[in-house]
Amino acid sequence: MKKHSGNFRRRDKPHRTPARNDQRQSRSSRGLTVLYEDEAVVVLNKPAGLLAVPVKGSNTPSALSLLIARLKPERQRAMVVHRIDRFASGILLFAKTDSDRDALIQQFLAHTPVRQYLAVVRGKPAPPSGALVHFFRRDGMFQHLRTARDPDAARAELRYSVERGFRDAALVRIELVTGLQNQIRAQFSAISHPIIGDRKYHRKEAAEPLIDRVALHAAHLQFVHPRTGKSVSINCEPPADFQNLVRTLSRRSRP
Repeated sequence: MKKHSGNFRRRDKPHRTPARNDQRQSRSSRGLTVLYEDEAVVVLNKPAGLLAVPVKGSNTPSALSLLIARLKPERQRAMVVHRIDRFASGILLFAKTDSDRDALIQQFLAHTPVRQYLAVVRGKPAPPSGALVHFFRRDGMFQHLRTARDPDAARAELRYSVERGFRDAALVRIELVTGLQNQIRAQFSAISHPIIGDRKYHRKEAAEPLIDRVALHAAHLQFVHPRTGKSVSINCEPPADFQNLVRTLSRRSRP
């Protein structure tokens, strides 16, 4: 593991499956936390509100721009492999070379990495575990529900299981099968179980007082290392605002 500097703080040593990972909450309160790093890849814990990649024509900081600045003195590069929503938190993977990025991109195109999220949704999905399949057409930054007959629609699939039920909400673990932009948010909105705080797909969530962003966290990523061929498994504990939401909903659900 390399030494980290600036706003980047080391959290854990590399994790490789099948062993379970250390999920201690990061001590970092500002900047980004490095969950794993070697000569080929960097895995960050992106805080909610920070862009994954820069917006064209804007100087707003992003995880990518901060990582590029941090690696520059070491004569290393950073290239995005996948993205998570700006107001979601959690695991984000970057490559350091073109060949490493290409190898990882091929994995994501084949949907072989294991990508798991935690979300707090309105109501209690029924059945408590299962799969969701929808078809969406993207218009700008928004996914619109369509049917399979629409030739311009993209198929979205995920698997879910309810980890904890509350009075009028549920903590859900989600595993992506496909990887559309806003997929989880759009699919749970489509089944009338919007993610708490997701004002983009459910305007009423703007009034939620317990959390000021979408309650969505990228909690687990497993992929094949582009050089060693070994499986790398990373876990990331939800941040304080997400955990506070879960605790508050749990207290309210007690008899």
